[in-house]
Amino acid sequence: MIAETVCSAVSAAGLGIAAVTAYRRRFLTAARIAAYSLVPIGLVMTGVVEWLADTAFSPVAWAGFGVLGVAWVLFMTIRAVERRRGGTRKERKEARAAARREAVAPGASAPSLGPGARPAAEPAPRPAKASRGGDDDFSDIEAILKKHGI
Repeated sequence: MIAETVCSAVSAAGLGIAAVTAYRRRFLTAARIAAYSLVPIGLVMTGVVEWLADTAFSPVAWAGFGVLGVAWVLFMTIRAVERRRGGTRKERKEARAAARREAVAPGASAPSLGPGARPAAEPAPRPAKASRGGDDDFSDIEAILKKHGI
């Protein structure tokens, strides 16, 4: 009963603040405040507040949360151990069997390098810049224009 009253008061106060904000012509902010202030009264109307109040003061509910916490810790511990060992028992058994088999024959040679394995051609050296002082700037621009066909 007290929780419902508090939620109703919070909603009423929020709607009042939204009205003052709208009066100041900040309509988007006022709409946001109104939306937030309607949440508590909506929770009261749906019964969530009553359920939370019943749960918060119930020792059985807290024991249930404790059991869920222990289960979660067990799941995480098992997961960490499996990662450390390398998976489940079936996966470890398959890995041992694969290690016993030889993947490559002992007398196999390294693969030969074919024609596609030649080193890439070296890029052509850049032409030396002209030693004239005033033409250096324009020679770069001319090279760019020639490159683009202008």
